[in-house]
Amino acid sequence: MTIYKNDLINIQIEKSEIPWLKIFTNREYKEFSQCPSDVKEQILRALDVIEKEMLEYFNPEKINIASFGNYVAHVHFHIMARFKEDSYFPESMWGIKQREAELNLPSFDEFYKKISKILQKL
Repeated sequence: MTIYKNDLINIQIEKSEIPWLKIFTNREYKEFSQCPSDVKEQILRALDVIEKEMLEYFNPEKINIASFGNYVAHVHFHIMARFKEDSYFPESMWGIKQREAELNLPSFDEFYKKISKILQKL
């Protein structure tokens, strides 16, 4: 589900037990270094907003930011709020499951609405 889109980037929700957003370029760039300056600026601005808001809203143990483009042609970044009690911590979300988690977190939907509103103003 897309929560934000402009001419250069779009931001999508990754369904998960943790807050997890993905920033995609709208055009196909294989590597971040191939993106024009305005696209890079949009990505970094959105990433900064998302990270700061995740820290404030969810108070996670750590924010993970990853860029894996092996399956998807578009440059994209994953931004995830991580918690000691989540199913995979301290492993990555693509790692070995450590436990069954029952996280009691604030509303993801309200958070995504908040992020969307902030990004609309940029």
